[in-house]
Amino acid sequence: MKLGFVSAILADLSFAEVMEFAAAEGFDCVEVMCWPVGKAERRYAGVMHIDVQNLDVAAVQKVVQDTGVAISGLGYYPNALSASVDERTVAVDQIRRVIGAAAELGIGQMNTFIGRDPAKSVDDNWPLFLETWPSIVEEAATANVNIGIENCPMFFSSDEWPGGKNLAHSPAVWRRMFEAIPSANFGLNYDPSHLVWQMMDPVAPLWEFKDRLHHAHAKDARIDRHKLNDVGIMANPLQYHQPKLPGLGEVNWGQFFSVLSDVGYTGAVCIEVEDRPYESSLEGRKDALRQSARYLRQFLSRRGF
Repeated sequence: MKLGFVSAILADLSFAEVMEFAAAEGFDCVEVMCWPVGKAERRYAGVMHIDVQNLDVAAVQKVVQDTGVAISGLGYYPNALSASVDERTVAVDQIRRVIGAAAELGIGQMNTFIGRDPAKSVDDNWPLFLETWPSIVEEAATANVNIGIENCPMFFSSDEWPGGKNLAHSPAVWRRMFEAIPSANFGLNYDPSHLVWQMMDPVAPLWEFKDRLHHAHAKDARIDRHKLNDVGIMANPLQYHQPKLPGLGEVNWGQFFSVLSDVGYTGAVCIEVEDRPYESSLEGRKDALRQSARYLRQFLSRRGF
């Protein structure tokens, strides 16, 4: 396994500066954000460290060569099943561009969300899923690029109520997705923290979906049980949980890495910082990455598994 981080937390820095920081801190890889130009509609969105619409392959590859840090995947996390035709058109077009860029760069990995109309049930979203995603996956497979779907429900704000903006939130939905689109290129960017706050086992699904693990995020979550007892699970999830750095929440990271190694996963595990107390300054966000790396390296051989 290779330890890296998600570049979104270093939005202040250029691509070269992100990779230089990663090299200086001993990271193996970085998941590089590839949002299109435009205003971000939420925190951690809108970050562009590689412009896939004006891709300079040679320049990107030179930075990788000079720093010795790999790109674990290209990341872009929009709502490709939005109720807005314009929004989902922009999303799907950019997803295709990111897939193409991953192929041109020889990375072979892009990470994203499925998307969802939050006002509709899973079943009512399904026809648009079947209309949208098979051709995207086919295109990725032809280009020899894996798609890693992050399992975040995307329910944190009032506009995401009640279903969230990402279908791929649970093992039941993943199973249904992979039955509908059986391509081996279609898999997960697995984040255990999102299972924690949904009151699910964050480790057990690794066994069933071991062949669909294309990428992984390292983020933790702390549940405030007193608050949960007060507001219940029907409340906005941020009322009873907080995203935290690895080791500051409820994920059993020793068990997580133990099972990852048992199922034969040898890919990237990228730290994703969304812990507000660390975010007031660039140096604080860098320290968050350093702290997370120190904690996680106890579970990883420096030579990898």
